[in-house]
Amino acid sequence: MPIYLYLDRATALHRLHPGVKILALFTIFWSIYWLDQPLALAPIGAILLLAAQYSGSWSNFYRLRWLLLLIMFFTAAVWVIFYRQGSPLLMLGPFPISRASLEFGFGRAFKLAELIAATILFLSTTRVEEFAYGLTWMGMPHRIGFAVTLAFRLAPLFIDSALDVVAAQKLRGHDFSRGGPIARMRGYAPVMVPVFMGALRKANNMAMALEARGFGHTNRPTSLVEYRFRPADWLGVLALSALGAGSFLAYLLGYGAINVGE
Repeated sequence: MPIYLYLDRATALHRLHPGVKILALFTIFWSIYWLDQPLALAPIGAILLLAAQYSGSWSNFYRLRWLLLLIMFFTAAVWVIFYRQGSPLLMLGPFPISRASLEFGFGRAFKLAELIAATILFLSTTRVEEFAYGLTWMGMPHRIGFAVTLAFRLAPLFIDSALDVVAAQKLRGHDFSRGGPIARMRGYAPVMVPVFMGALRKANNMAMALEARGFGHTNRPTSLVEYRFRPADWLGVLALSALGAGSFLAYLLGYGAINVGE
């Protein structure tokens, strides 16, 4: 089972400048933040779907489909029940359900789904090295940028270590599927110690490797690959600027807000 989300494709989205990709992620988050109305969020969702189709990232969305569906379902259910605004359309037990609560609940569900989808799309088209280069290119100190990207480097390694430990325990006769949910959770207790020990060992080895390579000696280290701005990158910046400005304008005009009077 692959533990990394990056998919090596020869698409225009993959070839964009790393700084433009980071700007795209920020712009999507910015645009989603200002909108609450589900219909106002629909264009951003359509853009993400088209980008996923063009970049060939559907395999990652399929891998995480249950996460997206569960988050959308429970977020919508909770907000529909507990958002007490507007005239009730029906009663769900002691909870009044209004048009405003339905719009707000589904709007919050779409918000979270689009935020996660944008992140999946970013990780599907951007290498960790490109992410680090883009952060440094945008002016972030190298040490802070490296610390941010370190999470994307180490998390898959820790997951891989956990899968290896689980496989080793199964070969020794440990049955993780025996009993109910609580018993299964307890069954994973023997996995935690070797996983944490392996994580500490890898962190110590990485610290020694970084020290041996002179990490921190300069704030502007060189890069093996130099990325240059191309016409497609400038076009992407213009499109992202239009998207961000359009979402903020929709917020100012009240188009993306929930009408609580109904």
